[in-house]
Amino acid sequence: MTLHEDIKKEMIVAMKAKEAVKLEVLRGLLAAFINELVSNKRKPDEILPDEDVLKVIQRLAKQRKDSIEQFKSGGREDLVVEEEKELEVLNEYLPEMMSIEEITKIITAKKEELGIDDVSKKGVLMGALMKDLKGKADGGDVKQVVDSLFN
Repeated sequence: MTLHEDIKKEMIVAMKAKEAVKLEVLRGLLAAFINELVSNKRKPDEILPDEDVLKVIQRLAKQRKDSIEQFKSGGREDLVVEEEKELEVLNEYLPEMMSIEEITKIITAKKEELGIDDVSKKGVLMGALMKDLKGKADGGDVKQVVDSLFN
């Protein structure tokens, strides 16, 4: 069974349990899956492969994180709380991301492997790292660790 099908079933469970936030997020996910299918010139009733499902969920989670930042800077705590609840639901379907410590070990090893010690080569290091860590580590965390190694 694919993630797409699992999420459809989860939506029914959330509906029966009257979990309004989870239901709203799952409905949005299914709509995003259909949009992804249509944008790739496929039929809307097809099942989206797990790899694409994860991309869509990651994209929606990133949107929630960006919204949280915006609402915090705008002083809208009520909306921050709502977005955080939705992000929590999305995170249930994403794989566990690497910790800062794990990321630091990989970055240090890659930095030595490539022989990068100049801050001007930071972009090269980031490019190599993101290929290796795609889907395993948050890009923001990777950037933060890389920046800290060059400061």
